[in-house]
Amino acid sequence: MDFQLNEEHLGVQKMVRDFANKEVVPVIKEWDRKQEMAPFILPRMAELGILGINIPVRYGGQGFDYISLGLVCEELEAADSTLRVIMSVHMGLNSMALLQWGTEEQKQKFLVPQAKGEKYACFGLTEPGAGSDVAGMQGTAKRDGDEYVLNGEKMWISLASKAHHALVVLRTNADAQDPHDGLSAFMMELDREGVKTGDIHGKMGVRAGSTGWISMQDVRVPVENRLGEEGEGFKIAMSCLDNGRYTVGAGATGLIRASLEASLKYANDRKAFGREIGKFQLVQQKIAYMVQSYEAARLLYLRAGWMKNQGQRNTRETSLAKWFATDASFDAASEAIQVHGAYGYSDEYDVERYLRNSKGAVIYEGTSEVHQLMQAGYALGYREDSPLRCEMPAYDPEFWQAEA
Repeated sequence: MDFQLNEEHLGVQKMVRDFANKEVVPVIKEWDRKQEMAPFILPRMAELGILGINIPVRYGGQGFDYISLGLVCEELEAADSTLRVIMSVHMGLNSMALLQWGTEEQKQKFLVPQAKGEKYACFGLTEPGAGSDVAGMQGTAKRDGDEYVLNGEKMWISLASKAHHALVVLRTNADAQDPHDGLSAFMMELDREGVKTGDIHGKMGVRAGSTGWISMQDVRVPVENRLGEEGEGFKIAMSCLDNGRYTVGAGATGLIRASLEASLKYANDRKAFGREIGKFQLVQQKIAYMVQSYEAARLLYLRAGWMKNQGQRNTRETSLAKWFATDASFDAASEAIQVHGAYGYSDEYDVERYLRNSKGAVIYEGTSEVHQLMQAGYALGYREDSPLRCEMPAYDPEFWQAEA
């Protein structure tokens, strides 16, 4: 494995860092207090090509590799978690699923406008009564001739009220012996009759982002909107989570870095007992742990990105990257507040927002407890990855960067 980033990686990294630092960081505190998404965010990310960064050029994207996606997510979350959340749902959970599972017609209909940023996308798996227990979902999709009739409600859906398209997983077979085998996936336009969406307010963190719900009442979608075969919904959802978790792990690495950089600045500026607090050993200990966490988290997500580039199954490696980085980001943000003392407890300094934002990623895309069980299962030999009908395609520059 080559640890050296190439010129394309460095260029993407700089472009996104400049955008985040110049256009988002100066105003994000204001929008966080309002608990609203800044209206310029999505159009500006589309204009810069970020919303299709690792989608092949022939499908409207920029043609960069999976490592570039990780670097983008790290830079975005170093500014604010809400930016990375956009990439997790629009790109990781939706567009990359279309790239893996979609027919050519579905790619032209849904993926091309999403990669160009003309349409925004979200992902509907969680329900009011079903989170980690995916097989417990109650939403249904019943075949009626050349259509499916969709009913149910999805909860905690990022971009629910902003998106044009949703990838939803619903139950198509209530009698399946294994309830996981009774699920199917669908691309659903959110302007269809019977669809309602709304926002959730009062969240602990990610307040400058859009989190909401999707209600479906007798929503009719054509059979050609089904992603994959009937009964493949669980496998599709899990493959989506492999990609989503990759973006979360990479993003959490950026939050660790932001906590570290804020702590370094404050420790060098703040004086107590006649000297900078950075000269006290217990403050240095906190700094050292942040450095350790950042370097380890970065290596873990870069390894997962490299495996994606090679076309290798990376469920275990991505799970480990997500689990480690999100737990470490929560710890880093907490220690950053401790370094800042009383000032860290107020929103005058960014570390207060970092801590609130960091907690969400410990829960979504698989809780830390879920990932602990996954890693133990792999180590003990109790768990192995089920085969998929189609794997995520390896990164091929000639294909990715070629016009159709």
